[in-house]
Amino acid sequence: MKIILYYKYRFLLLFLCFGSFISNGQQYVITGKVTDSDTGEGMPFVNVYFPGSNKGTSTNFEGYYKFVSPTISDSLAASSIGYETKLKALSQKSVQEVNFQLIAAATTLRAVEISSDGYENPAWEILRNVVENKPRNDKQRLEAYEYDSYTKIEVDVDNITDKFREKKLVKKITNVLDSIQQLAGEDGKPILPIFISETISKVYYKENPQRKREDILKTKVSGIGVTDGSTISQILGSSFQEYNFYKNWMNIVEKDFVSPISDSWKLFYEYDLLSFDEKVGGVNCYKISFEPKRPEDLAFTGTMWITDSLNHYALKQVEVTVSKEANLNFVEKIKIQQELGESDEEAWLPIKTRVIIDIGEVRNDWAGMLAKFYISNENIVVNQPKEAKFYDQEIVLDEMALVSDDSYWNEARHDPLSEAELNVYHMIDTMNNLPAVKTYVDIANLAINGYQKVGMVDIGPYLYVYSNNNIEGHRLQMGMKTNIGFSRKFVVKGYGAYGFTDKKFKYKAEFNYIASRKPWTVVGISRSEDINQVGIFNDNLNNTALFTAFTSFGKLRQPFLHPMNKVWVLTEVLPGFQQRLTFRHRDFLPLYKFEYYKPGTDLVRESSYTVSELIFEARLAIGETFIQNDNERISLGNGNRPVLTLRYTYGMDGVLNSDFGYHRFDGSISQSFRVGALGRLQYDLAGGYIPSSVPYPLLETHLGNESIFLNGASFNMMDYFEFVSDKYTSLGLIHRFDGLLLNRIPLMRKLNWRVFVQGKALWGSVRQDNIDIIPSTDELGNPVPRPTKALDIEPYMEVGYGIENIFRLIRVDFLHRLNYLDRETSHFAIKVSTQFRL
Repeated sequence: MKIILYYKYRFLLLFLCFGSFISNGQQYVITGKVTDSDTGEGMPFVNVYFPGSNKGTSTNFEGYYKFVSPTISDSLAASSIGYETKLKALSQKSVQEVNFQLIAAATTLRAVEISSDGYENPAWEILRNVVENKPRNDKQRLEAYEYDSYTKIEVDVDNITDKFREKKLVKKITNVLDSIQQLAGEDGKPILPIFISETISKVYYKENPQRKREDILKTKVSGIGVTDGSTISQILGSSFQEYNFYKNWMNIVEKDFVSPISDSWKLFYEYDLLSFDEKVGGVNCYKISFEPKRPEDLAFTGTMWITDSLNHYALKQVEVTVSKEANLNFVEKIKIQQELGESDEEAWLPIKTRVIIDIGEVRNDWAGMLAKFYISNENIVVNQPKEAKFYDQEIVLDEMALVSDDSYWNEARHDPLSEAELNVYHMIDTMNNLPAVKTYVDIANLAINGYQKVGMVDIGPYLYVYSNNNIEGHRLQMGMKTNIGFSRKFVVKGYGAYGFTDKKFKYKAEFNYIASRKPWTVVGISRSEDINQVGIFNDNLNNTALFTAFTSFGKLRQPFLHPMNKVWVLTEVLPGFQQRLTFRHRDFLPLYKFEYYKPGTDLVRESSYTVSELIFEARLAIGETFIQNDNERISLGNGNRPVLTLRYTYGMDGVLNSDFGYHRFDGSISQSFRVGALGRLQYDLAGGYIPSSVPYPLLETHLGNESIFLNGASFNMMDYFEFVSDKYTSLGLIHRFDGLLLNRIPLMRKLNWRVFVQGKALWGSVRQDNIDIIPSTDELGNPVPRPTKALDIEPYMEVGYGIENIFRLIRVDFLHRLNYLDRETSHFAIKVSTQFRL
C-alpha cells in the first residue's frame, strides 16, 4: 500500500512539474486591426500593448497587428499620437482577435521651453544629418526607376446628419442608408460610399531630363454617375498620388506645404525625440514627433521614423496630418501615411502610401466628403532607363484595361479588400439603378459639361442658349457635337443662332479628323458667320466660355460681322512641344463707324476688308500631362514649369481677294512658382511686333475693363479701346501670400481671408503710318475712332491689392491707375469677382 501511495505522489509530482513546463512554454497570440473611427481606414504605426508594461507591438501599414506573449494581461491598449488611448478587456484564451477603433483627440499645442544653459534639442542633430544626407537618400538622385503599382481610391459621403437624411434625394435611398451602419463598426461614423476604383499599373521614371510614364494595365471603376471609366481611369493611377517628403515644398490640393525634413525645417517646426532605438521593418530608427511652430502655417503635425547612421539617416516611415487651422477651404483634415524601402542604389522609394482628405460640409444641413487613397508599389527596379521615345506619352491606357473579372483582381491586388470594401461595389451599383439618382446625375452632368448626351450626339452648350445685346436684341442659339459613339476618328460640331432685332441667322460648322492619337494629330476645317468685337476677338486671349458668353450681353463695343473660313493641322511632335498651322480667310464687316484708306490708292476710303492669313504657332510646355476624354485631350498642367507660346501670322496680299499683306509676331511666357515661405508668385510676360501698315483691328487692341467685375485677362483700370499698339510688351504679376500675413492676426485668422498684391505694365507704341491709315473723320465730318501714340510717352501701369477667400468664394480687388491720369478715366476702382480656390 505504501508503495502504491509512493508512486501516486511521485506521479502527481511529475504531472505538476510537466504541467508547469507546459504552462511556461505556452504562447498567447492576439491579432486584430486598428482603424480610424472617422474614416474606417486602417491605422499604421499604432502602439498596441499591455497597460503598465513594456510588452507590446505596433500595427503594420494596413493597420493589422500580431502580438505574441508568454503571459497574458486582463486588458490590451492601443494608442497613437492625436488619438484617445483605448483599452479592451482580454480573455484567457490562447488565441483571440481584438479590434480597435480610435477616436481623434482634441489637439493642444505643446509648450516650448527655452533653456539658457546651452541645452540643445536632441532631435536637431538628427534633423541636420537628415538634411545632409537628402541628396543621397532622395529617389530623384537615381538615373531611373520603375515599379508595379496598385492604387485604390474610395470617396464617401460622411457627417450624415438627420437634416441630411431629410433631403428629397436622400429619402429615396433610405434603404441604402439603413444598411451602412454595418460598415461603420462599433465606434465608427456612418459613411455612404459613392465611388471606388482599383488600378494596376506600371510606372517608369527617368532623370535628366525628368520624364515619367505610367501604363494603366487594368482598372476597375464604380461610382455614382460613372458610365464610362475610360477617361477617369487615366487619373486614378499612382502618378497623381506623388508625395515626396524629400522635397522642401509639397503641393497638395493646390497648396504648398513645407516638409518636416525641408532644408528650412528649423523655421517651421518644433520636434520631440520620442525614441532612439525603435525597430521598423528590422531597421533601427529614431522616432521623432513634430508640429508647426505656428498653427496657421501650411505645415504638418505628425511622427516620422528616421534610420540610424548605419542607414544614412533616411526617412523610413512618416505619418502627417493637416488640420483646418491651415486655412484650406472646405478641407477639415488631410492625413498622409507613407512607408519607404531602400533600393539597390541606397535611395529610398515609397512602397506604401495612404492619403485621407476630409472635406467639410458647405452648409449645416449638408453632408461632408471623405476621399481615401491607397498606393502600394512592388518589384522596384532602378537605373535601367528606357530610350527617350518611350516616355513620349505620360499616361497610356491599355485597350483592355477596363476588361477584367474577379479572379484577376483576387490575384493582382497587392492587398485583399476588406469585407466592407467588397460591399461598396454592390452598394454603388444599387444606388446607380435608382431612378431618382439617375435624374440627379443627368442634371449634374448638364451643369458641369454644358451638354446633354442624346445617343451619338451631345446637345449644347447651354451657356450660350440666350443672350441680349444692342445689335441682335434677343438672341437664341443651339449647338451640338458628335461624341465617341459616333466615331473615334471624326468629330462634327456646330451651332445656329438667330437675332430677333437684326433678323439675321448666324452659324458655325466644324469638322475634325483625328489622324493620330500618338502623337496627337488633328486636321480640321470650319466655316462660321457671327458677330465679334474688336479686342475680344484676339488670338492672344484665351477667353473662357463664361467670359465669352457674358460679352454677348449689353452694349457690344466695336462689333463687326465676321464671316470666316479656317483649315488647320495640329500635332505634337515631341512631348510638351505642340505645333499648329492654320490658314484663315475672313471678312471684317463693321457694325460701327469705321473707315480706312485703302493701301496703294489716293486716299480711297473703305469701310470693310478681307484678309487671308497663314498662322504658324508653337507651344512649349515641358512636363505637361494630358488625359484622353473620348475625342478630346484635357491638359492637367505642367506643374511649376513655364509655358512658352510663339506665333507668326502672315497676311497674304491678293490671295482670295485679300486687301492686305502683312507680318505679325507674338509670344508669351507664363509660370507660377513657390517663393519659399513668402507664398506663390505668378507672372505673365507677352510681347508682339507688327512691322506692316494695317488698320487697327489687325493691330494689338489692348483689352480694357470698364465694368465693376474683374477680368484677369484685361487691364482692369484701362478704358475700352484706349491703347492700340503695333509693338508692345506687357507684364502681369500676382503674388499670393497664402495666409502669411492675415493668419498672424488672431481676429483675422478666423475669417480665413487671404491677401494678394498684383501689378500690370504695358509698354507699347504705334507708328504714324498706322495712325494715318485711319481718317480722323468720315466724309460727313463725324469723328472716326483711331489709335493714338499715347504709350510712346511712358508705359501704362496699374497696381492692386486685395483680399480673396471671402465667404470662401469672393475676391475683392483694390486697383490704382498710376499714370495717364489726365484722361477722363478712373484713378481708383474696387472690382469684385468670384473664384474657387482650396
